[in-house]
Amino acid sequence: MTKFTPAISELSRPIRHQRPGGKPPHSAISVCLLASQRTCRTLQPPKDGSLRASDNFPADRYVIELRSNTSQSSGNFNSEFVTISGIMVDANNRGGGISVLNSLRTTIIGCYIVHFSTDGIHIDSGHETLITNSFIGQHITAGGSWLEKQYSGTGIRLMSNDNAITDVIIFSAAVGILVAGQANTLTGVHCYNKATSFGGTGIYLKLPGLTQTRITNCYLDFTSIVVEDPAQLYISGSFFLGDANVVLRSVKGVMRGVQVVGNMFDGSGADISIVQLDETAGAFTAVDGVVVGPNSVEGMHVRSTVGKASVSGNGTMWTVDFKPLLLFTNRIDNVQYAFLLGGSKFPGHALRSVSENRVVIESDAAVQATVYVQVEQCGGTMMV
Repeated sequence: MTKFTPAISELSRPIRHQRPGGKPPHSAISVCLLASQRTCRTLQPPKDGSLRASDNFPADRYVIELRSNTSQSSGNFNSEFVTISGIMVDANNRGGGISVLNSLRTTIIGCYIVHFSTDGIHIDSGHETLITNSFIGQHITAGGSWLEKQYSGTGIRLMSNDNAITDVIIFSAAVGILVAGQANTLTGVHCYNKATSFGGTGIYLKLPGLTQTRITNCYLDFTSIVVEDPAQLYISGSFFLGDANVVLRSVKGVMRGVQVVGNMFDGSGADISIVQLDETAGAFTAVDGVVVGPNSVEGMHVRSTVGKASVSGNGTMWTVDFKPLLLFTNRIDNVQYAFLLGGSKFPGHALRSVSENRVVIESDAAVQATVYVQVEQCGGTMMV
């Protein structure tokens, strides 16, 4: 294997993009972009293509920072249409990689960000940031590192609305992507940052009651998705490997407009549920419009909000137990059943109970029959 070691430009202070009129910061490499605020600007790397923090780099800063030294009034952005492209950022285990504060239409593309102690990329406020075709990791590894249990920090911390993360790999960090903003999209993300069994999280959605996040065509590799009080959450077309799953965590007991459909789950046979409810802080009490399934599952425990089953027998009582399948305990909102008779009798029959997710159907005469049952949870008013 050929090892490529690029030449390094060492920084003792962050590279900072400033608004017009600001003074450039004191650093080993001073970058101050003085183009008009409303024009396109590209932050170019040094000729060798790499930036590394020095040993005395401030631990609470980022190697590249897009921010303003002056306070801004509400509604104004610090910068617009800035592109950070084709650069390796090495935080030298001190501070973070790239910080974008209150910026409009920033693009981070083709970057390799490593050795951060806080965040690889930090987006705070602003609007419409695109992060794409990049590799992010606290430690350089291709998986299976002996350091994995020690991983800390966050690959991408997204505290902003209306952004997109596409075709990004997070290969080492305690948390792959933390989202604390609305209306964001994650597509084609591969997280193998820190296994859930070691205390890691692949994607953490931390905006209780205001999730509004779409996660599609992603790869959760031994690390899970955790969502607090999910509201308008869509997870589809993704692959969960190594017992990775979706954890819906109650904060104030709210869950509405959630879809976990069309995914693939592959586990170890340890009977871990593909979707789990974490009700440690309290039960989910305001639940509406939740759809889990269909999903493709091997080696894990299937959970769904829709179930179908049948039972045959000769008698007056037929019971179908959906407890091992249904996501929510003791909740069935809709039942449909069909009675297939095996003889000439035509008995009366009725639904008797759905308690504890067990459907009980009774006839007024003993007959040979097969009963087909379909149940649904939490369809609610948000699903049409």
